[in-house]
Formats: sequence, structure tokens, C-alpha cells
Amino acid sequence: MSVSTPKERRIILKHADDPNYSNRIGCYLREGGYENLKKAFSMQPGEVGEEVLKSGVRGRGGAGFPAGMKWKFLDRKSGKPIYLICNADESEPGTFKDRQIMYKDPHQLIEGMMITAFAIGAKQAFIYIRAEFHEGARILERAISEAKKAGFCGNNILDSEYSCDLVVHRGAGAYICGEETGLIESLEGKRPNPRIKPPYFPAVLGLYQCPTIVNNVETLCNVRHIIELGGEEFSKIGKPNNTGTRIWCVSGQVMKPGYYEFECGSLTLGQLIFDVCGGLRPGRSLKAVIPGGSSAKVLRADERFSGTLKDGTEFDWGLEDIPLDFDGPMAAGSMSGSGGIIVMDDTVDIVEAMANVNAFYAHESCGQCTPCREGSLWMRKISQRMCSGGAREEDADLLLSVAKQIEGRTICAFGEAAAWPTQSFVTKFKEDFIRKATDSPKERDPKSLQLI
Repeated sequence: MSVSTPKERRIILKHADDPNYSNRIGCYLREGGYENLKKAFSMQPGEVGEEVLKSGVRGRGGAGFPAGMKWKFLDRKSGKPIYLICNADESEPGTFKDRQIMYKDPHQLIEGMMITAFAIGAKQAFIYIRAEFHEGARILERAISEAKKAGFCGNNILDSEYSCDLVVHRGAGAYICGEETGLIESLEGKRPNPRIKPPYFPAVLGLYQCPTIVNNVETLCNVRHIIELGGEEFSKIGKPNNTGTRIWCVSGQVMKPGYYEFECGSLTLGQLIFDVCGGLRPGRSLKAVIPGGSSAKVLRADERFSGTLKDGTEFDWGLEDIPLDFDGPMAAGSMSGSGGIIVMDDTVDIVEAMANVNAFYAHESCGQCTPCREGSLWMRKISQRMCSGGAREEDADLLLSVAKQIEGRTICAFGEAAAWPTQSFVTKFKEDFIRKATDSPKERDPKSLQLI
């Protein structure tokens, strides 16, 4: 690792790879577990919320909205019950951070949730976990049982008059349930069709049409550390508007793929790939990077990015110079999203990579909105045909046309998640698409031209 590259600062993942640390409550208590829940209970609920607001922590699920501000939007005057939901439906391709927390340090999540529930006045909380995390659900249920026996959740928490039940709810493996209103519909026992916002903002009309807060696993774990440090002190970690640490998941053609936790904005994309992850495989060169999960726009290795940041700072970056925070990838025309960084070297067939992404989104569309339902299917068919020997020069423009007719025309952001990868792949690597058409057999098999 080069001198200029900062060291990891593991706060959330402090014990994730410790061979002497288990996911049982005894081990968590020995490391100071639930002491911050006690501290939170010595405060007023509003004071806890203010500390989170002062911390500036932003949601780690993808949107990056300030958590404290989200809590402020709660309709506390409705007289209806308030619910808390942990979005543990980690399903963005390229992302594998939240499962590390749930499998290895579940009590950290439970403590964060109980502090949050106390702060917002929720007496019922849910962990909505992805169906494929069979072991994760079992671990969480055991951890909740341990916490209840110790008096840290359930009835009369810490001998106070406050009670909050915590339930693990297993989804059915649908990507759309990562969208908070789709998740709420699923939790109510319905098809996970996202709701129209407005009026169905969860903070006002959420679960059972009651005020609801939906936060990501990593976000809720941060609450525990905010109470420990205090909001102002926590805000000094990272940099303004990008406070705290961020867990980055790196996959693809690097020597050391894995999950890494750094202070927000403390290192660049190039430092992560070449110093932290050991660079590319021998003899290969960097071709492209997806910086925030498969729904983020792809970035070329030879691109340059220039402009002005929100704070007025002018920048002129190469791909490797992009700061790893919320604002850096956004300024480069993409997003940090869920923190899933997918690295592609010069051996990757860009058209096939896009076809793989398109197949995923066509399969996962809930089908509620016609542009998304039909458009994602057509993008899958066109890209699969291109990969099976039926590529045509006009297909690149056809894909762009379909993607543009999806973007901005759907109820939820799934439409953009499906359209943006295609738009960026085709726009930035059009020569690869033209080459695919040129290399296709001149006497094509008629079946390869059919959109089936």
C-alpha cells in the first residue's frame, strides 16, 4: 500500500474478521455492547434524534439521504402507530456489505435499531431480510431472542416503560423489495409494487398507512456509534456532507476483491483498486468501473471529468482521481449507490457485460409500469441477440432509444436502474457495439435475428 493511501478505519466492521469474536450476545457485551442503548435511554427521544441530525450521517442503502432529516419528516401528530423497518434486502448486484454485519455482528444492528425505535417512538420494528440469506435470518432470530432475554428489546426494555418488539420477516427474493415502498407492500402481504410518491411517503403513509421509517442495515448500525461519540464528534469522521465511514464492496478483475471500510472521501477510486485491492491481474489493463452497484452508470478508464462541486471547488479528474464518497462519483456522472464497485479489465466483453445486466433487470421488474416492464424486456432481447451472433450496427441506437423511453416514466427508480446501465454502456463504448456487429457472421442464422 502506498504512503499516501490511508489505512482502513473499521468502525462498523471492527469485529467482522476477528477470529476471537463470535456473533453471540456474551461476546458483544464484553466489547461494550448495549452500553449505548443505555446511554440513549438516559436521554430524551428528541435528543437522540438531534444527535443523529448533527452527525450528518447519510443513508447507506443507495439514495444517500440524511438519516436525521428523514426522521424529522415523521408524522408524529397523526395518532397512528409508528413503525421502524430495517431494509436488509441486499440485492444490488455487486453489493455484499450488509450480510457481513448480519452474519458476524447481529447485535450491533439490534442495538442500532432499538436506539432508533426509541428515538422515533416506534413500538414495533421489522428486519426485512432477503430470502436467500437463510443463515442470516437464523442468526438474527437467535440474536433477537438473546437480546429479549437480557432485556434489551421486547417488553419493558432496560426496566423502563418503553417496549418495542422486533421481528425478522423474510422476503421472497425480489430485487424490487429494495425499494422502500415495494418492501412495505411485501411486508403487508401484497405484491411488491412500489407506491406513488406523493402521497405515499413512508414517513407519513407507510406500513399499514402509518408513519414509518425505513433505513438500511449499515445506516442503523451507525446510530449506535453516533450515540457513543456524540453527533458533533461523529461528524468529524470523513468530511462535510460525507460523514462517517463507508463500506465498499469490490468485485471483478482485481487481485484482492472484498469489503473494505474507510472514512468517507479519504481515498480515491484508484487508491482502492490499485493499492488496497492489489491492482489488476498480471498483464491486464483497466477498462471500466461501475462505482455503485449494477444500476450505476459505468465509467471508462480513459475518461476525464471536470466541473464544480457543490462547495464551489473546481475539479479535473481522471477515473483514478475520483474521491470515494457520495459526491465524487456523482460529479463524475455516476453514483456511489450501494457501495458496490465492479472492476472490469481489458478482457471483458462490454456488450456481454451489458447483456448480463439487462437480463437481471428484465427478470426483476415488478411489471407495474409499462415502460419498465416492456422496455427492460426489449433491452434484454436485443442485447442477447447481439451476443448470439445477430448484432446489427443500428442496435446501439435502438438500445439507447428504448432506454430513453424508460427513464423518468416509471413510479419508482427501477426504471432508471434499468435504463442507466444501457445508456452509459452504449454511449461510452459505442465502438464495441459497432465491432460486435462487424464481427457477426455476414450470413447470419435467421434465428439469431429473432427477438425471442
